[in-house]
Amino acid sequence: MPRIQPVDHASAQGPAKEYLDSIKAKLGATPNIFRTFAHSPAVGEFYANGSAALGKSTLSAALREQIALTVAGANKCNYCASAHTAIGKKAGVSDSELPQNLAGKSADKKTQVALTFAKKVVDTKARLADADVKAVKDAGFTDAEVLEIIAVVAFNIFTNYFNHIVDTEVDFPKVEADKLAA
Repeated sequence: MPRIQPVDHASAQGPAKEYLDSIKAKLGATPNIFRTFAHSPAVGEFYANGSAALGKSTLSAALREQIALTVAGANKCNYCASAHTAIGKKAGVSDSELPQNLAGKSADKKTQVALTFAKKVVDTKARLADADVKAVKDAGFTDAEVLEIIAVVAFNIFTNYFNHIVDTEVDFPKVEADKLAA
């Protein structure tokens, strides 16, 4: 049961209603994470601005979702594993690749390098060696793309931690990241 209940869209007023209306207009629905963000306009704005900025990234939407899945898997976040599996499908990630990405794996060599890097950022709390950064750059990622991978990881750590603390109820087809082997 959620520790902080999502805002009921039907009875929301003021900034919360405006926020939820904008989410529903954009997504066609109001997932529980956004309904919970609605308690704080600052948190909703933080998420919206970060999401919009990352949408301008040179990384493809598919790779951003694959990184999000790797971070969700590393942090064992069922909500984000479920949401990013659904979003990843819409971004063109194959059904066979999605569970692999959750485990930090990919059949594509360049994507694998990005996912390995992302997982190391999470697992080491960003205490990487020079060789880790060099490996990503040697795989063909530009300096800008390396920074964007870091930003995608950090942004997804926020949502993972948010969902762990709030205990957001999963409202996507459920994927259980917490059942992955350590």
